[in-house]
Amino acid sequence: MAATARTATVLNELRRAQRADGPAAVLAIGTAVPVNCVRQDEFTDWYFRVTRSDHLTELKAKMKRMCDKSGIKKRYFHHTEEMIGGHPEFLDRAAPSLGARLRISAVTVPELAAAAAERAIAEWGRQAADITHLVVATNSSANEPGADLRLARLLGLRLTVRRTLLYLHGCSASIIAIRLAKDIAENNRGARVLVACAHATILPFSAPDEAQLDALVAMAIFSDGAGAAIVGADPRNPVERPIFHIVSSSQTTLPGTGHAVAIDLGEGGVRYRMSAEVPELVRGNIERCLVDSLAPLGPAAASGSGGWNGPFWWAVHPGSRPLLDSYEAALGLEAGKLAASRRVLSEYGNMLAATIIFVLDEMRRRRQDGEKEGEDSLWGIMSGLGPGLTIETIVLHASDSRNDG
Repeated sequence: MAATARTATVLNELRRAQRADGPAAVLAIGTAVPVNCVRQDEFTDWYFRVTRSDHLTELKAKMKRMCDKSGIKKRYFHHTEEMIGGHPEFLDRAAPSLGARLRISAVTVPELAAAAAERAIAEWGRQAADITHLVVATNSSANEPGADLRLARLLGLRLTVRRTLLYLHGCSASIIAIRLAKDIAENNRGARVLVACAHATILPFSAPDEAQLDALVAMAIFSDGAGAAIVGADPRNPVERPIFHIVSSSQTTLPGTGHAVAIDLGEGGVRYRMSAEVPELVRGNIERCLVDSLAPLGPAAASGSGGWNGPFWWAVHPGSRPLLDSYEAALGLEAGKLAASRRVLSEYGNMLAATIIFVLDEMRRRRQDGEKEGEDSLWGIMSGLGPGLTIETIVLHASDSRNDG
């Protein structure tokens, strides 16, 4: 019995020594987009010309209406008209094209991720070699060795960096990656986790087809971009300064909704299946999911007399304009509460996993500039959707820069 007790004591002491003392925090943020920009009011003409589909006048008018109502002003893409012209198989649904698409994305994804990561590392103020863990998320690749290893080489990370690669988790991939980074940082003393999320629409790019309107929706809102964040606990002053503390995370899968959001990888690339009922599913379930997510935190983060308006700022993945509208309607949010999400959607479109990191960066800017959304509270909620239909939630606590010197 005594030996068993001593063993337990030693193991507990080792466990405590290995764990961080404080909570994980986002220590730096970086974003990047390709140079090729297409204005949304010009996209329909560009897309139908590139895909040689101008003869599909009714379908073209339908996409024009989608783009006009999208709330998007411009989007960025790695692919160009010349690139698409050099790959006629991308426009022929009967022709296998996955290999060609993957060869392009195998180079594009890590390079785009590296551009965002370099900005995050520069803001962080420490050396890339100090990164101990790397979590990469993308919907635009399926190679192994993958984007994580290529990114590590591009950044000059140590050969001992511990890598995790997430494929095809949809719009919620960055939230999953940050959740994973929180667990790594808090359970490995001194860990510094680089989260990098990159997306390139070359995998789902296809010619318009009346029989696949969900693919047309994807072409109307998706774009390319990358976001990166460095996550760690017990920041080293004065170099490291927390931006957002990662308080808790949760995941809820709505039963019977596997058809609502799905991602299929096939010989013709990637197909995103998105049901028109998603906004209504969110409207009917998001409040219950948020209540369940906040319950373990007790009254410190509970909604007060202002409902969901008073105690929180919001970083919602801007999957689409109707989706943001459904959050507002279900939670009774005041106009302006989702301003950061709407601005990112307007300026960049839906970059899938990368988008929420752009929203965090925008929210950080708004707080620094003293805009209303940042003054209401230090508590924040980050939320996004993934295949399943799965709702991901992270509760954040902002570092009050006004009181941090």
